Amino acid sequence: MKKEPKNQELNFAHFIGIGGISMSALARYFVARGMRVSGSDIVSSEVTKELRKEGIQVVIGHKQNNIKKGVDLVVYNRAIEPSNPELIAAKRLGIKTIPLADAIGELTRQYETIAITGAHGKSTTTALIGLILARASLNPTVFVGTNLKEFGGKNIRIGKSSYLVLEADDFDRAFLRYSPTIEVITNIDSEHLDTYKNLAGARKAFLEFIALTIPGGALVLNRDNENLSSLAKDIQKIAHKNNLNILWYSLKNQAAKKIKKVIRIPGEHNVSNAVAAYTLAHSLGIHEKIILAAIAAYRGSWRRFEYRGEFEVKSYKLKIKSPVYDDYAHHPTEVKATLQGFKERFPNKNIICVFQPHQGLRLRFLFDEFIRAFDAADTVIITSIYKVPGRDETLNELFSPEALVRAMQKKYPRKPIFYLSNFKNLKNAINILMTEPPVCGLPAGSPAPKIKPAVIVMTGAGDIVQYTDTLLNPKP
Repeated sequence: MKKEPKNQELNFAHFIGIGGISMSALARYFVARGMRVSGSDIVSSEVTKELRKEGIQVVIGHKQNNIKKGVDLVVYNRAIEPSNPELIAAKRLGIKTIPLADAIGELTRQYETIAITGAHGKSTTTALIGLILARASLNPTVFVGTNLKEFGGKNIRIGKSSYLVLEADDFDRAFLRYSPTIEVITNIDSEHLDTYKNLAGARKAFLEFIALTIPGGALVLNRDNENLSSLAKDIQKIAHKNNLNILWYSLKNQAAKKIKKVIRIPGEHNVSNAVAAYTLAHSLGIHEKIILAAIAAYRGSWRRFEYRGEFEVKSYKLKIKSPVYDDYAHHPTEVKATLQGFKERFPNKNIICVFQPHQGLRLRFLFDEFIRAFDAADTVIITSIYKVPGRDETLNELFSPEALVRAMQKKYPRKPIFYLSNFKNLKNAINILMTEPPVCGLPAGSPAPKIKPAVIVMTGAGDIVQYTDTLLNPKP
């Protein structure tokens, strides 16, 4: 059995790009293990602000003098170029430098690692598994790609057992640096195509990841996902070679019926995520009552169906209050499932989706899928694109947000679909959409319209979350 890691000879670590969700989790982990930690990032964010509150020295901007005396390890994220001044300074001083994926990979070899991956559902499934194990007194350490109220609003739980529950990053093949004891795979999809080029490339990488499972370990796999289940023969060969136990789960399982009675987060995709967590926990011998209690207690996480407050419209002698939510969905499959979840939760309300495309290549590769992703929304606002540093050097105008809006308007001529070039105009845009017929407007002297109650969903993985506050009523 793997043992809980020790600090070894490292005392002071510096993180280049510390504001990333995985970078910040590892930084917090090092602090919890007694190390001194500093970091830098290009821009200030909620994450960097929180890290400062926790006592971590964070500077904005990358400079050579950020590498302080005494630093003996530098961790950097995948967006950091070899020309980065801090990376150059560290190498000149002979300081050990290591990519984030390798740093986490080293950690996985020191724990009984339960690695959760997939194109979609990783964070929710990781959160559920971590919370179930914690409720079962297995005291795991958990790294998750979102913030949880149960973890004090952080993305990490520091445990004292040999278990590490880890959200395994499939972008840039990071998870191929890991060494899991158990793998949970929620699905395979056409995601991160700047890394994998096509679906076949993604399927191949996931098979490589499966082959990394420690001999005698286990696989928890989604039978409902065709891209994954179609690999069953290849997976079986790997399992036979490495003596792995395969556990397929499905929404057709009996567990799904029990979960649907208690789960509070909406959408079939979340039921599937919970079935994955149930299947894993059951294989560890955790009692069903504990599993279902943990699932029932879960209320979601940061930017996953997260209620933020109310938007109030006062016009035409009307006073309308609409709930506002944040959601991280940024892939067509995720957007479709998320909006369907909102429609199920609010069947009698208009769903107004404000979507910020995340990364130009994703929009280009999945353009046709994005056109069909907003079926469950009654009104759609597409904003300017969020450019990802290091991944969006050039953008193709044929696959721009404006082009997406035109394509959607052509396919759905009766649905209100608009492009918003500047977030400063968002509040006015929603105000107009909620108080006037959005196609032709109201003739002068018309009576006040009958407005159907609405739900506003701020969707995307970029900085759209920073603009949600501009919609909310001031707190009393």
